[in-house]
Amino acid sequence: MQIQVSGHQIEITPALRDYVEARRERLTRRFDSLTSLNVVLEVEKNRLANRAEGTLAAAGTVLHADAVEQDMYAAIDALFDKLDAQVRKHRDKQRSHGREDIRDLA
Repeated sequence: MQIQVSGHQIEITPALRDYVEARRERLTRRFDSLTSLNVVLEVEKNRLANRAEGTLAAAGTVLHADAVEQDMYAAIDALFDKLDAQVRKHRDKQRSHGREDIRDLA
């Protein structure tokens, strides 16, 4: 999986990069056909908030989520929680697609 972490109005420290990498591992445990992840971290000075946006490319789909929190680490956590929910939903759709029992429809 290819991962890119960039910042807008913020310098990406090795600690932030490692934290994103550690959170990414949870996604790859759930779904193995993930191809790339693009994370943009941003400091919004007007609102005194931190924003994390993520775009995840998987086989056949692109998932996007963003989160705004007071703390950058909390924003990253919220971002990966949202992406994890989307990955679970996508995986469940793939598994159940076309496997309805005809007797259930009657």
